Amino acid sequence: MKAAYVENGQVLVGEQPEPVPGKGQALVRTHVCGLCASDAHFLSGGRNIIELSQRLGGPYAALDFEKPFVPGHEFVGEVLDYGPGSARIIKPGSKVTSVPVMMTDGGHAVVGYSHECPGGFGELMLLDENIIIEVPDGMPDEHAACIEPLAVGLEHARRGRPDKDDAALVIGCGAIGLGVIAGLKLMGVAPIVAADFHASRREQALKMGAHIAVDPREISPYAPLPDFGNRQVNLIYECVGLPGMLQNIIESAPFDGRIVMGGYCMEQEHLFVFAAQNKRLNIQFASGEEPQDMDLALRSIDDGSIDITPWLGDRIGLSKVAETIASMSDPDAPVRTVVDPRQM
Repeated sequence: MKAAYVENGQVLVGEQPEPVPGKGQALVRTHVCGLCASDAHFLSGGRNIIELSQRLGGPYAALDFEKPFVPGHEFVGEVLDYGPGSARIIKPGSKVTSVPVMMTDGGHAVVGYSHECPGGFGELMLLDENIIIEVPDGMPDEHAACIEPLAVGLEHARRGRPDKDDAALVIGCGAIGLGVIAGLKLMGVAPIVAADFHASRREQALKMGAHIAVDPREISPYAPLPDFGNRQVNLIYECVGLPGMLQNIIESAPFDGRIVMGGYCMEQEHLFVFAAQNKRLNIQFASGEEPQDMDLALRSIDDGSIDITPWLGDRIGLSKVAETIASMSDPDAPVRTVVDPRQM
């Protein structure tokens, strides 16, 4: 099959072996797949991520960075067939997406970060038939490819256990932060304050449902909010993933505040536990989405309660994957560019 694949830290385009489904596995032809910031992070930090998984436990431990693997975990495709002995609940020809996980006897593999489970930057994928989700035929492929990244933000949002008495702050307005804002809006949280250095991302945050968007270099997002009875934020979502962020939030958060860590930081974080204890803070670590979050993301996109149209950039072929990944750090880049592996 044709694919954009990673080998020894380089994005290459060429032929890769076609996956063969086993029992409980669906063979899926990819329609499109979103480019995620984690794809760019893995190019530069993949060896470190693999080493951390091997040392501390994690789903990337079996990946060999020097050998080819096909990324892409924000996908939509068409079921072609199943492996022998499969339940075949969703009929061939149906459009599907999934949590990018394949259950195995020893745990699970991450689709797109596995030599056995190629991701959506290739023409064919293997998906776990027990967790694939059928996508309505009328949903555009680009919208369906946003189900997974939106679901991550929705998972993070609910991890904070928000209620109507909370004032929320979302720090970092990339795709995950925008998904958190959308999730908080669905749950009726107000006010929602968004903080980001970049004007284009603050504009996106307002479109997703934030009530206030600030540049934290100019206005403290922890300051009293005159338009909301001088309330101050008490539920804080970190969606940046840089060292020092958690300690900064601890120092700024109010007494009895709640912090949700959604940003993935691959470096050690140094904390003054004393400061967090004095404020009796609750720190919740969030991770990837679960099927319930995928289902909510799909329904919310389908019924229009979350509009992800402002996220969408171009549809590209395989030959442009490398240059597009290299430009993703530009704050004015689209929230999501999608790859069509049927095109070069």
